[in-house]
Amino acid sequence: MLLHDLGGDGECLVRRGELLAPADSLDPVLDRYRRWIDRVHHDEDLLLARIRLRDAERDHCVDLAGEGAGASVNNVHVGSPVMFGTPVMFGTGDEPEFTLPFAAPPSAEWEPPVFVGVLDTGCDRHPWFTGRPDFEAVPEELDADDDSGQDRQAGHGTFVSGIVLQHAPGAVIRPQRVLSSLGFTDDCTVASGLRALRRSAQRRGESIDVVVLTSGCHTADDRCPEVLASALRAMDPAVVVAAAGNHGRTRPFWPAAAPEVLAVAATGADGKIASFSNTGGWVDAAAPGVDVRSCFVQMAPGGDRDFGYARWSGTSFAAPRVAAMIATALQAERVPARARELVEHCYPYDTALPEPVAAE
Repeated sequence: MLLHDLGGDGECLVRRGELLAPADSLDPVLDRYRRWIDRVHHDEDLLLARIRLRDAERDHCVDLAGEGAGASVNNVHVGSPVMFGTPVMFGTGDEPEFTLPFAAPPSAEWEPPVFVGVLDTGCDRHPWFTGRPDFEAVPEELDADDDSGQDRQAGHGTFVSGIVLQHAPGAVIRPQRVLSSLGFTDDCTVASGLRALRRSAQRRGESIDVVVLTSGCHTADDRCPEVLASALRAMDPAVVVAAAGNHGRTRPFWPAAAPEVLAVAATGADGKIASFSNTGGWVDAAAPGVDVRSCFVQMAPGGDRDFGYARWSGTSFAAPRVAAMIATALQAERVPARARELVEHCYPYDTALPEPVAAE
């Protein structure tokens, strides 16, 4: 990974030495970059080419992908409660706290069904899910770096899916792994995840009604990466809900800041925006995101899995609360626009903001 413009207006993380270009307009891009290219990989699903730069140019990928260049960088996304060492910190730095068991969501089966896609680290075989109709587990990777300890984001997707189930017990959850157990992903992986979610639903004869995204990124030009924007447009008419991010800033966080996405900030016990939550005119709603409880999975001796419960904080855990309300509204009316209006009424962002301090 490459950190671009440390401390500057364009600070962002990108895949070092990697550029993206549409496959149908690749020739002029290759002509432009030919002397810097090491190799080209074609992504057939996304109709994209990934251009790998030579070693000497890998730290200049953001500069090479300037306006009019025909290519873009592959932005790195982080899961919303992630904190990773200096000089870059994203999120609250919180780790999940294990809690005592609490009641599982009631069993329910909605007709017609409402399908909620959760793009995260997966969703494991926790008892909350295994007895539910149509549930298909996507097991969590708990120790990807093989250091004999649970990775910082492992269990995140199971936790997020549990929040959806608590507030929409009849929803059918369709997990899709796009976020690593270390808390990272990128534009291409998220876009591929959205496409895979849509294609899987088509094969089943389903339609995805709600999508939850819990990771995101800043970009050098504060615009939504085109590969993401295209993937989001293709999800219509699904309602896409995304975590606003935990930087405590107003700078747009993608894909949450995209106009077709419902961006969710986190509130604390007092109903006000949490200090770590991003804010700004691009945020649409605010929901509880501090000390949220849900189901969890962790490593057990001998390589087994221990299914338990945890408490965690972050905008990642506000977004599924809102997604659950949308799912419930869709089950009743099947009108996405009405569901969005209901969310903005029940989880208003503006009233959750702290009162401005009067000048003396």
